[in-house]
Amino acid sequence: MGKSGDQEIHFMQNRTLNESKTNGIDVHLFEVLKAGNYIYKGPIELSAAPYQESQKGEDGLLRKVWMFPVKLKFGEIPVDESLLEDHEEKKRQQARKMSTAELKRKAIDSQSKKVSVRSVKSTSYIRDPYVSEYAKRIADGKCQLCGDDAPFIDSEGKPYLETHHIEWLSKGGADTIENTVALCPNCHRKMHVLNSKKDIEYLIER
Repeated sequence: MGKSGDQEIHFMQNRTLNESKTNGIDVHLFEVLKAGNYIYKGPIELSAAPYQESQKGEDGLLRKVWMFPVKLKFGEIPVDESLLEDHEEKKRQQARKMSTAELKRKAIDSQSKKVSVRSVKSTSYIRDPYVSEYAKRIADGKCQLCGDDAPFIDSEGKPYLETHHIEWLSKGGADTIENTVALCPNCHRKMHVLNSKKDIEYLIER
C-alpha cells in the first residue's frame, strides 16, 4: 500500500499483512500472468521478516517500499510452464523495443537483491536414448547443420553435440532415426528460435 513516497509498514493492508501471524486475519494469494485471468494460489503466510527496498513510485521518484516474503500454507501449486513463458516473452518483447537508455533505467528500477523462485508444471517427453546416441554417433563429432566440429569434449571424452527432433515432439514429431539429428548448441538454439524452412529441408535431406 502506498504508490508514492516512502511506504509505512503500519499503514492499512501493510499492517494487516505484517501482523497476519497474530491478528487472526486470513490472507489469500491470487496471481495474474495474463490480463483478466486470475489464478487462485491459496492461503499464504509470512515466510520471513518484511524488508525494505528502493523503488520508484507512481510519481517517478525513488522511495522506500516494504517487501513481504510469503509462502503458501499448504504447499506450492505449480503454474503452467507455457503460461509463465508467455508472460515472460511479453516482457522480453517490451524490453527489445526500448532504447538502451530506457532499458538501463528500467533495469535499475526493477532489479532486486532477492530472486523469486517458483514451481512450474511442465510436460516432459521421454526420448529414446538409443535413437539419441545413434544420431550423435553417425554425426561423428560434427554438427549436422553448420558442419563445424563439436565445440568441446565432454567429461567422457566425447564430442559434445545435442540431439534435435526436426519435427518437434511438442508438434507431434516422432522419436525416430529419420527425425533426429545431432547439432552443436548454437545451431540447436537457432532451430528452436528460428526453425527456418531452409534449415528444416536441409536437415531432412541429411
